[in-house]
Amino acid sequence: MNTKIKESDLDFVVETAAPEFKDKEKLKQLIKEDPDFRKGLIGDEKVFRKIMADEEIMVKISSTLFFEILFRRAREELEKVSYTIERTSSQRIPVFDRPEVIQFLAEERNLIYLAEMLSSFTRIESFTLPVRVRKGVWRKIRFSDMDIDSLSRFCQAVDEEHRFGFYKRIADVCLFIMGVFPEYVQWDYRYPSGELRPKIRGTTHRRWMPRRSAEEYEEEGRKFYQLAAEHPTAKVVKLEEVFWQLHQKFNLAKKPLDFMSQHYLHFKKQKLFDVES
Repeated sequence: MNTKIKESDLDFVVETAAPEFKDKEKLKQLIKEDPDFRKGLIGDEKVFRKIMADEEIMVKISSTLFFEILFRRAREELEKVSYTIERTSSQRIPVFDRPEVIQFLAEERNLIYLAEMLSSFTRIESFTLPVRVRKGVWRKIRFSDMDIDSLSRFCQAVDEEHRFGFYKRIADVCLFIMGVFPEYVQWDYRYPSGELRPKIRGTTHRRWMPRRSAEEYEEEGRKFYQLAAEHPTAKVVKLEEVFWQLHQKFNLAKKPLDFMSQHYLHFKKQKLFDVES
């Protein structure tokens, strides 16, 4: 899986990583054709420093390239630590799964998929679809592509051949929330003491995020990545193996997202992803 890179992104990488190199077109061609060269140039220290220092970087490069750069940096940084962190509402627990997380991120198709997935969350969209209430009666329903429950309902309303996009999005939402905004889950589900909050109808603080535990998000994510992997479309778009990896290693997959969120995005993530309050 070696996704094409926009010409403007190639220009940015080459100008930043190798400003003194005269044959820029040659470098761009190498990035397109040689995965190892792509890793080297996009993962260059100068490229990382540039995107972190420029407040307007998101209008200069694609969000997919932005996240690819961050994931490549995260992999390098994870090589230097002894463990990863599991966050709960009241604790930060060290987990000694670093080698497995690094290996997951070292697979190019996984890294590129995660970058593209995060890119999709920088533009949350709403849709209005007609739903049949009874014979001859239809009603238009509006929903967000961050709303797992609405996505699940629409998924059941369409034929199997059209469900792939729903399977993928539902699983992605689960991974996104658990990797980038786990505090949303903990805030809504437990008190800081760890005790369960009472379930009061209508009090969920985000309309697109009905009350679920971390375990439920992981279970849903695994389930829908498996459904996506088994769908015929997965083979067509060459994502079957990626989805099986995400199904089997959901808990590992969220670790580089959490690392990136904690170390590189800080308070920028709320604005970057424009998640609804």
